[in-house]
Amino acid sequence: MTDYSAITILICILMVAMAVHVLTYSGFNSRQKAWFALTFFSITFCSLAEFAVHCGYYNKTFAIPLTILTVIQFSLSPCLAMLFAGALGFRYQGKIAIAFFAFNLIIEIIGAPFGAVFSFNADGYFRGSYFLLYEISYIGSLGYLIIVLFLAGKRFKRRDLPTIISIFLILLGGIIPMTFFSIHVAYAAIGISSAVCYIYYNDLVQQDIKEELVKEQKRISDMQEHTISGLASLIESRDTETGGHIVRTSALVKMVAEQSVEEGLYKETLTPEFISRLCTLAPMHDVGKIVVSDQILKKPGKLTKEEFEAMKKHAAMGGKVVREILSGITDEDYLKFASDIATYHHERWDGTGYPSGLSQEAIPLSARIMAIADVYDALISKRCYKEAMTFTEAMKTMEEESGTHFDPKLIAVFLKNKESYRHFCQRPE
Repeated sequence: MTDYSAITILICILMVAMAVHVLTYSGFNSRQKAWFALTFFSITFCSLAEFAVHCGYYNKTFAIPLTILTVIQFSLSPCLAMLFAGALGFRYQGKIAIAFFAFNLIIEIIGAPFGAVFSFNADGYFRGSYFLLYEISYIGSLGYLIIVLFLAGKRFKRRDLPTIISIFLILLGGIIPMTFFSIHVAYAAIGISSAVCYIYYNDLVQQDIKEELVKEQKRISDMQEHTISGLASLIESRDTETGGHIVRTSALVKMVAEQSVEEGLYKETLTPEFISRLCTLAPMHDVGKIVVSDQILKKPGKLTKEEFEAMKKHAAMGGKVVREILSGITDEDYLKFASDIATYHHERWDGTGYPSGLSQEAIPLSARIMAIADVYDALISKRCYKEAMTFTEAMKTMEEESGTHFDPKLIAVFLKNKESYRHFCQRPE
């Protein structure tokens, strides 16, 4: 007899490894884990039963226990496809598997005493005249598995035809030798195919999870943007003379950031993600003005010292407001980025700004870029307390503030590309 020990050991190791992975995997619920574990256990059992029958050391004393073992094996192996279908999430597979197992068990029990399907004698195992019944049941169940794989792919909106075809060929490689040449590779084919099936299914699950995660991230991102836009519009609506400020400053910070990247400035920090966040969160830079009274915010003349101190509070308050509003719908990095813009966009390079008196690169880069956009737009816009500057006047003022108000590197890039900012200016020369 052929020595099947190597094949059997391989199948058992493979199935145990698969079962351990499934049972410790957090991506499946308890029902799925039970189905997968039952499938892998059944393959292991059938393989060990086959090995016991064909191990090459047959003793007629064990004819009765081997007959019982083979009856169970021949009844269970056609049900493997149903077990795997249950693991893939298809409904009613438990009932179908039980019914199929019972049908095959009845045939095997009836045929066992007469050797209709198989028999044991002094020389060993022999196929009966009606062994074809088992083959039909077995091959039919494998066909069922192929159909299930197609349906699983359709359910996940992906049918990986090369994978399904490879599974079919592996199974076929086990069925033909078993049927015509009595070579024991059927369960090796089943074991390998079950591993491939599991990997295929798990890949589908992971892709589906990724899609759901992307959708959820998009939903959260949209929520954040709507919240930011709504708050910014609310603040801006309190002063009709600053209409469009949030739109213009968002465009301005994007231009300053992108031009800085082109000049090789802060390129390690100014990533596409950083610039995207900067543009999204720029509208919230003045959200702290919600605490400033209309008498101060809309005062047509110069503010008194006390009024200016009250106005300055909007920076520190802005960071707190941002955190309170966005907390729970975003992560800490995003919160800090938003808070930095709202809190520190009035800090100055020379350390004379507010609210914390930060200087130079201690000021977050996002706030330094925001400062340039905010001041430039304020200079070229008409406000209740002043007229709009011309483009030339605004650029002269911006240049004079290099190294005092603004980061000298950033303002140099801004001034180098000043013509690209001319169209923002409301007052002609």
